[in-house]
Amino acid sequence: MTVQTRTRIGSLFENAKGQGSKPFIAYLTGGDPTPERTAELILALERGGTDLIELGVPFSDPIADGPVIQRASERALAAGTRLPHLLEIVRTVRRSSEIPILLFSYMNPLLRYGFDKLGADASEAGIDGVLMTDLCVEEAEEPVTRLRRHGLDTVFLAAPTSSERRLQLVAEHSSGFVYLVSRTGVTGEQQSISEAAAPLAHRMRRITALPLAIGFGISTPEQVAETAQVADGVVVGSSIVKCIEVNASAPDLPAKVEIFVRHLTSLLPAKLSAKGTA
Repeated sequence: MTVQTRTRIGSLFENAKGQGSKPFIAYLTGGDPTPERTAELILALERGGTDLIELGVPFSDPIADGPVIQRASERALAAGTRLPHLLEIVRTVRRSSEIPILLFSYMNPLLRYGFDKLGADASEAGIDGVLMTDLCVEEAEEPVTRLRRHGLDTVFLAAPTSSERRLQLVAEHSSGFVYLVSRTGVTGEQQSISEAAAPLAHRMRRITALPLAIGFGISTPEQVAETAQVADGVVVGSSIVKCIEVNASAPDLPAKVEIFVRHLTSLLPAKLSAKGTA
């Protein structure tokens, strides 16, 4: 495997560990509601307390996503959003922000673009890593090698149903962090945190020293804080995408997203201490 330098993602988790904080990771679908608004939404998420952005590549058949993110993909595609647009959006963000950005995609758009070209272009644009949601980890070695060659992290999903062998492969092919899916099924808001999250984290910690981030179904400040007790990072997606959907036509959409994320992160200890010194 090609040796790579530490990305913004790796530095984020290293610094967070030293400070005793837990990074908040926000997902949004690139191009929703329009490509022109995505850069300002990323900056709004950062102002609200987001530490890492998962930038979703819109796809016509997002099988792992619930209805909220499915609708976001439909809106983004209808607005003409494609992978090259997202690279340009990241270039715009990099003019004023160093927030880590992870490209979150199904395989089809990446295969069409080509992994060698993607690695070079994504790295040049300022992307830090790629998460391939539907790539079988047993077949990941070649894409991982091509992306790592350009200094990009590769992040893989581990689920409560994953076998020990699959968890080992996830650890082997991941860099930056490992994304733990807290429950089986599709993305979407839930009333409570899955009881499977903590046992999965325990299993994964026996295999790897990489940071562990937990996502799927987290949608309230209480759930964010609870998840942070067992994970190194917390991922929220559907509730943020829903906030964008509900306020899509509002002139102050970025401000509304910023306020919402500030609410979601309000019970994280590091966020509370930061606010106390403001």
